[in-house]
Amino acid sequence: MNEAVSPTGAALRRSVQSYIDETPVWSDGTAIRSTPMTDMQWLIWTLAACGKFFEGLVVFMTGVALPLISQEFGLGKTEHGTIGAASLFGILVGAISLGGLSDVFGRKRMFVLEMFVFVAFLCLLTVSPNYPLLVLFLFGLGVALGCDYPTAHMMISESIASSARGRFVLGAFGFQALGALMGTVVGYLVLKNDPEIGAWRWMYAVVVVPALIVAVARLWVTESPHWLLARGRKAEAEGQMERLLSRDPAYPKTLDLAPPAKDHAKPGFDKLFGPKRRRATILASVPWFLQDLGTYGIGIFTPTILASAVGHKVAYVRNLADLIGNDELAARGSALIDVLLIVGIVAAVLLVNRFGSIRLQTIGFVGCAAGLAIAAASSWFAGATQIAMIFAGFMLFNFMTNMGPNAQTYLLAGEVFPTKLRGKGAGFAAAFAKIGAVTTAFLFPILLADIGREALLSILIATSIVGAIVTWAFRIETTGVNLETMGSE
Repeated sequence: MNEAVSPTGAALRRSVQSYIDETPVWSDGTAIRSTPMTDMQWLIWTLAACGKFFEGLVVFMTGVALPLISQEFGLGKTEHGTIGAASLFGILVGAISLGGLSDVFGRKRMFVLEMFVFVAFLCLLTVSPNYPLLVLFLFGLGVALGCDYPTAHMMISESIASSARGRFVLGAFGFQALGALMGTVVGYLVLKNDPEIGAWRWMYAVVVVPALIVAVARLWVTESPHWLLARGRKAEAEGQMERLLSRDPAYPKTLDLAPPAKDHAKPGFDKLFGPKRRRATILASVPWFLQDLGTYGIGIFTPTILASAVGHKVAYVRNLADLIGNDELAARGSALIDVLLIVGIVAAVLLVNRFGSIRLQTIGFVGCAAGLAIAAASSWFAGATQIAMIFAGFMLFNFMTNMGPNAQTYLLAGEVFPTKLRGKGAGFAAAFAKIGAVTTAFLFPILLADIGREALLSILIATSIVGAIVTWAFRIETTGVNLETMGSE
């Protein structure tokens, strides 16, 4: 086989993305169909995917740990809701504050910092002496995870070829679902081997060492050349490009980056709402908000429905054995639903380049509405038929949300803004979405008691339909598009 060589012989002043997108040809002139990934690109992707994995692992493992935490600290319903919302509120704060700092201090610096913050609060969580500090430590975990929402996305999207960017971002995001499945598995295994009240501490403890390894490994990745060049640091950008695109045989042979267009405007949050960015801000944030309303709302239904499907839990806990048995049952049930989340994200990865993010998100919202409609219609039936319809409706909802809005809102939020505003834009979108999640965590049980299941499902059907309409009305297709052209008008 002939050696691959660069199709450009002479040094040309070119953009960062054109070098990343460059497709080599063999010495006989035969073109290679795709741009091969370098070792550094794979390292960046792997470490970003690990962050999403830890997010799913810890958040879903908290659901398994909650009954034990409640028993140890003697918590009531209000405290339950606070624990459930603490990490979500932390994600909101982290996304809007720390995520936006990646536009100021760099993608890599925040990429590293957030993981060390995550490890620190994880260690503190394992030794929580009381309920207030437990909430504080969960909030701290959420802040770190919130920063990871925009930062991990940008580390991938600003380092990967345009033709493969969507698949790789969604592939990394899919590790959130894999982490969710693993979180329930870890919770279940810890309960089986240590059926004691304090077992929840070991659930978090087993994550510390792997997370620390990932935090240290992030020290070795490259800084985003896009960000460096946008800051006027051309020599540093070229040096990081050489590390990022290091291959054997080497291509491109030489690097000479063209300076970016001069833009003296300060990239403040107010720029997100100006005439040039308003469309992108609405597309990135409003559908994500609507998606989180439905996703976190349905999560409250899921344990009861799955318990009905896989077995019968003890209605009144009489002793520790009953508590552990109920918790194991909930963990097995949660694992079932998480499998379908993984199927949904696999579909998103396979279909995004063919249909585009906008179409998948629109279809996904419509599919979510259909699943909720099936669940709502179950009230017209009784017995096994009713349970089957609720179960089928929620399963359809979870598949469609991960194929569509849950995955695509994350992808779009990190792609529709220009480089100087990308961290702030993606951070704002993630924070705005988590307002919906926090609101749902607090209000859903109240509304469920006041207006009933069918009325509440009808509201969520409406929000899914509105999500589809907003997505299509404000659509900006980014699939395969060079990120340097985003917001360049």
